[in-house]
Amino acid sequence: MNFLSHYYFERNNPDYYMVLGVVLPDLVKNAHKDWNLNPQKSPQLFSGSSAHMSLLKGWEKHLEADRIFHSSAFFKIQTAALKQHILPVLTSGPVKPFFLAHIGLELILDHLLSITTLVNVDTFYQQLTTANAAELDSFLTIAGIPDLDRFKHFLSEFIKSRYLLSYQKSENITYALNRICMRLWANPLTDIQLQELTIAINSFKEQLASAYLSIFVSMESELSMKTF
Repeated sequence: MNFLSHYYFERNNPDYYMVLGVVLPDLVKNAHKDWNLNPQKSPQLFSGSSAHMSLLKGWEKHLEADRIFHSSAFFKIQTAALKQHILPVLTSGPVKPFFLAHIGLELILDHLLSITTLVNVDTFYQQLTTANAAELDSFLTIAGIPDLDRFKHFLSEFIKSRYLLSYQKSENITYALNRICMRLWANPLTDIQLQELTIAINSFKEQLASAYLSIFVSMESELSMKTF
């Protein structure tokens, strides 16, 4: 799941440290793809601070949400459906259809949440801004982040750019997918492929729009039975 999809489950949570915690694993990975933090394996290290515990609870909820989502029938069915939409676009080039369908589905879910205002993106950024404080720094230091200054710079730029607002336009989903592919391949998609990909995404999105909330409703029910 992507940022706004994780935020959906905390959209009414006033605890801004937990809000940050539910997206923190992805923020760390985006700051540096080789960083692997596992604070959930040593919870006792964070018990001395309520802010640390909120960040850890959010982190643990993120991991559980991803586990539920990726093992769901919804994920399997909709990834396969999106793959069929984009297969004609990928008759050449290095990009793997399943990879693009997997990431594409997650970005499209964020897009749909954003345009239907089921999540307030501005509120999300406000909470991240408030939680970007000394307590976050000490949490990450205890968790063993290799370069705190690099992460702090990345997070500040992430907040300042308000990048997730761009997901409200379908062509920006294509742009984001291409940027992700560029981390793996030098020239992943041609200009024509990018245009065709936007058309394919729009076609799939129209089919998904009436059904996408089902995964959030079922996941919210399942997550509510967990203790974080």
